[in-house]
Amino acid sequence: MDVSKRAFLRAAGLLVAEEILARNAFARKDRNSNGPKNKVILAVIGGVRRQETFSLQGFQNIPHLAQELGPQSLFYSDVRNEGVTAHFNAISSILTGTWQRVGDWGEDSPTMPTVFEYFRKQLRLPPSEAWIIASNKALTDLIGSSSSHGYGSSYGANVVLPKQLMINAVVNAIWDRKNREFGNRKKIQAQMEEMLQGVNYEGLGWNVFDAADRLDPHVRATIRKAVADLVHGNGPMTGDVLTFFMAREIMRKFAPSLLMVNFSDVEAAHFGSYSMHLAGIQTVDHLCSELWQEVKTNPDYAGKTTVIILPEFGRDADGSSTNGFFNHRAYDASCRSTWLMVLGAYAGRPRIIRRPVQHIDVCPTVAELLGFRTPDARGVRLKEFRG
Repeated sequence: MDVSKRAFLRAAGLLVAEEILARNAFARKDRNSNGPKNKVILAVIGGVRRQETFSLQGFQNIPHLAQELGPQSLFYSDVRNEGVTAHFNAISSILTGTWQRVGDWGEDSPTMPTVFEYFRKQLRLPPSEAWIIASNKALTDLIGSSSSHGYGSSYGANVVLPKQLMINAVVNAIWDRKNREFGNRKKIQAQMEEMLQGVNYEGLGWNVFDAADRLDPHVRATIRKAVADLVHGNGPMTGDVLTFFMAREIMRKFAPSLLMVNFSDVEAAHFGSYSMHLAGIQTVDHLCSELWQEVKTNPDYAGKTTVIILPEFGRDADGSSTNGFFNHRAYDASCRSTWLMVLGAYAGRPRIIRRPVQHIDVCPTVAELLGFRTPDARGVRLKEFRG
């Protein structure tokens, strides 16, 4: 991604963060509050097969994960998704420590408490300590569980859908420009809202339209060069990049102790484009490196943060009846087999763990790192984490 696109998305992240601050006074971070001394960031990637990532032919797609982050990580090479290999179910399973079998499109909440609910209730923490930043709007219901275990959404996470908030913020800025022609503003709003019509895979084709320079002056001054470049058709920007910049702004403004970032560009595979799928893998590889650099340089995170990176599942094998990489419903080894990378405070010495572990082991492991319990989780703590 060129410098001008990055400048635009950085400004977009700032704009959305300012809107969150303005509209959600409850979420403002009290820097003097007694939160946990440790922090955990969970980066969850959509479906990627081993052959396009951690394999001899796949290493070229993940140079940062394989060459930069891998050698300093605790790496689990055999991680299994034994549940429903659909996005909402997979992420719900990771966050609850139990295999979830609810609606595939986020129409139901998880049936068991999420790690965010355990975390906030047991440690008596405010909403500012727990955030989900997601490219896929189906994850809205991960704010809390539907269980009757004494938890629920009042103890859940702040769920931020950067693309939705970005469009809202820009639309508000456009409509606030009283001296602009009404019809143009209405057209811009309609175009931006059109980007939200799909139920899943929002991260796929977020574009800047030719009238994007009609932003509010204080924003336009920051991103004028970026807009000028993009108007000339230098290609789309991805939802995952916007998600990253939004997550970074949340880290800098609120410094939450428990943060999940969900990346979805790889799901371009569902449109049958292998090149777009590989581009999504390459993008998330780069963003994981940038996320780690932010952790190392941000004083609220440096030296006390554990970063956990894992895919939701694999994808179907080539030659399968489900069109191979297009989907993730064959439930074979290619679809269920994933990996997990750990960086930072509790990673311990770099090494590769080859024994099989499961997605549902993440929730109780995070709980151990942050000092709370997950009584309803069925996974087990990963003992190789130091601490």
